[in-house]
Amino acid sequence: MKLALGTVQFGLDYGVANTIGQVDKNEVKKILTFAKQEGINTLDTAIGYGDSEKYLGQAGMDGWNVITKLPEIKAEHSDIDFWVNSQINNSLLHLNVLSVSGVLLHRPLQLLEKNGLRLWSSLEDLKERGIVKKVGFSVYEPDDLDKLWEAGFLPDIVQAPYNIFDQRLKDSGWLSKLNSNKIEVHTRSVFLQGLLLMSSDKRPKYFSKWNNIFDEWDLWLKINNISGIEAALNFVLSEDLIDKIIVGVDSKTQLSEIISASKNYTSDVPKILNTADDMLINPSLWDM
Repeated sequence: MKLALGTVQFGLDYGVANTIGQVDKNEVKKILTFAKQEGINTLDTAIGYGDSEKYLGQAGMDGWNVITKLPEIKAEHSDIDFWVNSQINNSLLHLNVLSVSGVLLHRPLQLLEKNGLRLWSSLEDLKERGIVKKVGFSVYEPDDLDKLWEAGFLPDIVQAPYNIFDQRLKDSGWLSKLNSNKIEVHTRSVFLQGLLLMSSDKRPKYFSKWNNIFDEWDLWLKINNISGIEAALNFVLSEDLIDKIIVGVDSKTQLSEIISASKNYTSDVPKILNTADDMLINPSLWDM
């Protein structure tokens, strides 16, 4: 199964299209049970996702491949080894597991700073001790990979955004390069925080400055008689070099809709939808 389950909604009120807030922990259990029944076996979480790890641990992690992320290291933490081990030990405790499939850095460009080599060494030590199977980066743009690669940091996993509007990972050549170096590629933001699932009348006014792109998007969906969820999901699913596609949901029903949509085929995407405008494709820059 190429789909992986994102869990930020389990611990935080997240997403521009989210109308229900943080997912209730009983619904979390329903989502996890259904996901496993459908063949999904990978969970994406993070220390910075509020109570996500704790709720996952309460639900039970048997049979799951769990990937978590370390947050940014603050300047006051001079003992890097101690900090890394403390963070991971807390994650293992919350998740109620002895080891995890992967640990990614949420702010990998810190590897280029003063204590970067020490930080990477601490992650590699976790692998040697069998606490973590794979280590890697969660990046926001391909330029980050340029810098990290040049500095000699070679990950096991790279997580990056990739969707119909944001195709930089492929256009930059990095998708092919990572694959040729046998590095796992996990992509997120397939629905651009739910923006690609919203009808034009529900779309926040903030995005009206990109009406030329959204008009083309809406027209293309109408002409091809497909939904936003079908188009967005199958665009990413059709990319053979991507290993895992992380999708976040608010309910079991929503996950069921995503799985059903993954069985449909979409036609070629208009080139105008592929944009490098950071203000649109990077949700952290949205000023709403």
